Amino acid sequence: MNGNLKNTMSHIEIQLSRGPSGLGFNIVGGTDQQYISNDSGIFVTKIREDGAAAMDGRLEEGDKILSINGIELNNMTHQEAVNLFRTAGEHVTLQVLKREQNHMNGPSGYKGSGDGSSSKTFLFVVMAAVAAVAVLGFMRYRHRI
Repeated sequence: MNGNLKNTMSHIEIQLSRGPSGLGFNIVGGTDQQYISNDSGIFVTKIREDGAAAMDGRLEEGDKILSINGIELNNMTHQEAVNLFRTAGEHVTLQVLKREQNHMNGPSGYKGSGDGSSSKTFLFVVMAAVAAVAVLGFMRYRHRI
């Protein structure tokens, strides 16, 4: 059936070398501050442009980090995960769960062509048309009086 939305998830390994600004990304989550309801995992929230993660190009905001150097992050508090990242050494291996959402029966990796602004544009055009019809109707009504 055409038009079905699919959520696909893929598991990848990313190796990074710590740069002058560290690994180059921020994290949220943990058992003490869930970022996603019913999921105490550790998630990437920001990729710094000049960091190791940005230079590698595979880690993205919203990715879930499953482990670092073979140590699983499940059931860790946020601070425990931060400490693990800080003490992980110069070369770091991450196991990452990538989520690519809402693909429309297209090829893997296709993210569509818009950023959601087309639906806003459509709504604006419809509202403008309704307003124009209302104004014309009012003018016709007023002309009869």
